[in-house]
Amino acid sequence: MNKPRILFWHRKDLRIFDNQALIKAFSLSDAITSTYIFDKNYSHDFNASSRAWFLGNSLQELGNNWKKMGSRLVLEEGDPVLIIPQLAKKIDAKFVFWNRSIEPYEINRDLEIKNKTKKGRVVVAMSGGVDSSVAAALVKASGYEAIGITLQLYDDSNSPKKKGSCCAGQDIHDAKKVASTLKIPHYVLDYEKIFKEKVINDFASSYEKGETPIPCVLCNERVKFDDLFDVAKDLNADALVTGHYINSVEGKNGREMYRAKDIERDQSYFLFKTTREQLNFLRFPLGNFTKSEIRKIAEDIGLEVSEKPDSQDICFVPDGNYKNVLKKLNPNGHIRGKIISKQGEVLAEHNGIVNFTIGQRRGLGLAVGEPLYVIDINPVSYEVTVGTKDDLKKETIYIKDINWLGDDQFSNKIRKVKVKVGSTLDLENADIITEGNNISVKLESGLKEGISPGQACVFYDIQNSSRVLGGGWIYDNRLP
Repeated sequence: MNKPRILFWHRKDLRIFDNQALIKAFSLSDAITSTYIFDKNYSHDFNASSRAWFLGNSLQELGNNWKKMGSRLVLEEGDPVLIIPQLAKKIDAKFVFWNRSIEPYEINRDLEIKNKTKKGRVVVAMSGGVDSSVAAALVKASGYEAIGITLQLYDDSNSPKKKGSCCAGQDIHDAKKVASTLKIPHYVLDYEKIFKEKVINDFASSYEKGETPIPCVLCNERVKFDDLFDVAKDLNADALVTGHYINSVEGKNGREMYRAKDIERDQSYFLFKTTREQLNFLRFPLGNFTKSEIRKIAEDIGLEVSEKPDSQDICFVPDGNYKNVLKKLNPNGHIRGKIISKQGEVLAEHNGIVNFTIGQRRGLGLAVGEPLYVIDINPVSYEVTVGTKDDLKKETIYIKDINWLGDDQFSNKIRKVKVKVGSTLDLENADIITEGNNISVKLESGLKEGISPGQACVFYDIQNSSRVLGGGWIYDNRLP
């Protein structure tokens, strides 16, 4: 079996030959090409005296040392973000090492595009964060024709400037800069109206129905994987790439979805509504990377977003206070109601069910001597019921709007699966019970606390829990 060819990128330091990165590289292969790049972004490289010293004193020793190990040294000059992919492609390198890190990254990502006439045109959804930026870099480095597209989803001019948002303001600027660095075309599309209609308005109405919504799922389903899907098709693209941590592989009925290598970063919970048609067109090059590896790649190739914080809050709620957003969207939507005990005793009045979520303990305005939690929100009577922590637990939940990605048809029967009923919760065994139009999920482990309508119940294969089988929305079965 042929050993993979490796490109080893390093600085001038002669101590690289005692370096753990080099030891790791030779443990994988002895087919190594070394390169030193006079980096245009590194002023010391272009200092005349420093450069002269290196060329006069260290270059020959470096070259001789590499020659003794059966390798060669290649000198380059310019921007590493452009040179490394070009040189890796030229020598057909599978991995790139940098002497500052002992873990390699795979430079050549085969996106499995079925295009016999050319390598393939790929649209990359670029949010301005490190993940989508590295996804674009990997697409470009792998030889595909990359086109970056950023969606402006909301106007953040009146929002507090906070690190960790996405798709507006500074993030658009960052995406443009990354595209310029990678030398790929980049377009910004105004999707504010579409985003408001398909995501923000639904977010507000969901709270008014006593639910706790997940707008990120709606954004993926109704904007990124719907409208942007069509834009990519209009550009005659062969695939749409995103920076999500998820895997997809070709199966017997088309592409199948699998959890990411980095389970802590796995985003399958937020992608359960991805249809089979969309999955066949989408590609996720980050699925086998960890977050630290992605940041390392970004740093290696000189992307300024390498240390940019991850988005934390809902993008259109940058200060974390969703109640202010709801007031702006529907000032008259807060209908007063009662806070009651599970025995029906009226304990207080409230200013609207939108101010409550299942499992909430703080901000209830009650002083009854024991911790109380919101255990039920009734959108018909506008009553909020409170009880003990044990009262939060449920064994059976009701779901609707199923997206099924299994190999067989979703039919009326009891189906054993693993489920995830919250983005931070673990997988657990469950039965999907279908009776006509009613679909419920019975948790095998028994009672589970804090399950709220508006959240997702995502299905995973009972035999292979890394495979994602789709899912549905948890809902209040008292509603029509």
